[in-house]
Formats: sequence, C-alpha cells, structure tokens
Amino acid sequence: MSLFDFRERQVLVTGGAQGIGRALVEGFARAGAQVRIADLQAQTAAALAADLTAQGLAVEAAGATDLAVPDSAAALLAGLDRLDVVVHNAAFFPLTDFAAITPALLERTLAVNLAACFWLAQAATPLMRRQGGGSLLITSSVTGPRFAYPGLAHYAASKAGVNGFIRAAALELAADQIRVNGVEPGMIRTPALDNLGDDANAAHIASGVPLGRLGEPQDIAAAMLFLASDAARYITGQTLVVDGGAGLAEVRPAP
Repeated sequence: MSLFDFRERQVLVTGGAQGIGRALVEGFARAGAQVRIADLQAQTAAALAADLTAQGLAVEAAGATDLAVPDSAAALLAGLDRLDVVVHNAAFFPLTDFAAITPALLERTLAVNLAACFWLAQAATPLMRRQGGGSLLITSSVTGPRFAYPGLAHYAASKAGVNGFIRAAALELAADQIRVNGVEPGMIRTPALDNLGDDANAAHIASGVPLGRLGEPQDIAAAMLFLASDAARYITGQTLVVDGGAGLAEVRPAP
C-alpha cells in the first residue's frame, strides 16, 4: 500500500464545507478514504458530499454540527465502529477590536477553536485505542503561536492554546499509538480571508510573502494528508507551518 493511500480508512473533518475544510475533504476522499463532513453549514456540506459522491468518492455529511456545544463531538462519533483520522478544522474568528470583545464572543471562540479539541479527542480515543491507533489533526494558525493580527486577539489566544493541547495530548495518547499533530496556516485564499479586507488588502498581504502568493487550501490539505499518513508514523506533538515563508523575515525590506 502507498504511504498516501487512505483506502479503508475512516476520516472525520470538522468545518469541511468550504475553504480549507473542503480541500481536506476532497484530498482525503481522492486518496481513497471514507470521509464524513461535520459543519454548521449543513446545506453547503450536503451539496459538497453529493457532488463528490457523484464522482465516485465516499463522502457523507453529518448534518448541522455546532462544535461550541460540548456534546456535539460525542454525537458525531456515536455508532461508528472505526475512525482512523479526525481533523478539527472548524473555527470561529469574527474580526473584532480588542476593546469590543464580549464575554459571549470570547466564550464561543474558545469553545469552537480550543475546547472542541478536547471533546473530539475524548470521543475518538476509545475507538482508536480498540483499533490500535489513529491520528488527530488540528488546524492551528501562525496567528497566536507566532504572530498577532489586529482584531484577532480572541482567535490568537485560542490557537496558542491549540498548540499547547497538541503537545499535551500527543504525550498522553502516545501509548495508545494515537498521534496528535497540527498545521499552522499562514494567509490562505479562502472565503474567510474576505473578513480581513478587500482584494487590495489581499494583494498587499501576498506581496509580503517570500514565495510571492497567498496560500491555497490545497496547500494545507497536502500537509494534513502527510501528517495523517504512514509517512509521518513517527511524528507526534508537532505543528507544521505552511505560510510560504512569511514568518522568515524579522523586518521586511523597503520596496
């Protein structure tokens, strides 16, 4: 079997209806996996599942899923007899000035981005333990663990916490051969990027990336497939930065 062959493997992707999540769903499905989509946007997820199923791929939508609700993680996994890969990609990050962050906004940000990691891992662990192992993957970010961005203090705090979770969970679950890793995307061309400004702003951001472009969702999916694959079987507790080299320059030179 090829190292990147996911035939006969069961994969769950949260936040899989669009953007990076859609690329993850397509990537795993085209590599042979049976993929389940969990997303709050139920209609979009169902349409994606129908489209990929019509192409001969094994994809299903789980229905509307709000990962801010702790019990939703267990409900997603109820009745499954196997689960090889969980990718927690769902995120909440409305652009909000620091002074305007409310308790409700902070609570939901931490619930979706960070707390859901705990509930998904707890729900998946018994299944993975019985089958001899598995892979937990989380979409983190360079925002928080490495950099800051105006209006995203709540998001940055949640993603810094995600990286701490990855290391701690990897240590505790290693004896069960459950690997825990993540990817830290830089600026990726997704619908969510629209929250950060117009096309001119996106072009300005891209001009500061050493590789000369914004990332594409497929760039993140490729990194995730690697971390979930047998090629990464000795990697756990790590995050892989995928940012086109944007974090390499301490001070950008004048144009």
